[in-house]
Amino acid sequence: MNPLKSVPGTIASGFILAIIILVATGASNPGALAIEVWFHVIAGVIWIGLLYYFNFVQVPGVGAALADTDGPGPAAINKYVAPRALFWFRWAAVATWLTGLGALQNLPGVPEGSSGIHLAFTFADNFQVIGLGAWLGTIMLINVWVFIWPNQKKILGIVDASAEQIAGAKVIALMASRTNTVLSIPMLMTMVGYGHGLTFSF
Repeated sequence: MNPLKSVPGTIASGFILAIIILVATGASNPGALAIEVWFHVIAGVIWIGLLYYFNFVQVPGVGAALADTDGPGPAAINKYVAPRALFWFRWAAVATWLTGLGALQNLPGVPEGSSGIHLAFTFADNFQVIGLGAWLGTIMLINVWVFIWPNQKKILGIVDASAEQIAGAKVIALMASRTNTVLSIPMLMTMVGYGHGLTFSF
């Protein structure tokens, strides 16, 4: 059976290839931080990739479908695509945040007996950049679970809502999603910048 014919088979193939590369390059025993950052980046790519998909592809596509009175309409997207995409979107957000906490805890330069998580979230010296990224990511996670997902459930008919509630939910979900798109750009800058010379003090 071809593993590329299924999503789990494709994902498993990617991890098997990554392990082969680790062994072949002699890096068969990566540290905890490297593994946490690796999973953090994978989860983050899924999360932010879907965020950009929603904002750059699906929302304009549904708008065009609604405007096209002779077209098929947005029903297929709303029934089959959006719920699946939102499942991956919201759980990738959780996975990104949790693996980010693990990476923060194991950052180099954390004094003995201190917590990298605490140092980052309190903007301690030398942790301001990654701390800002952690806060931006946390705000984005809250937006996903408090504003985007509950309102998308109304929009997609997963929970009962009146026409007025659905109209309001569309505005809230869109604004929260657009806010996350805005926040994602500096958040990604701080994520990569912390390890590549972006430093500043408050």
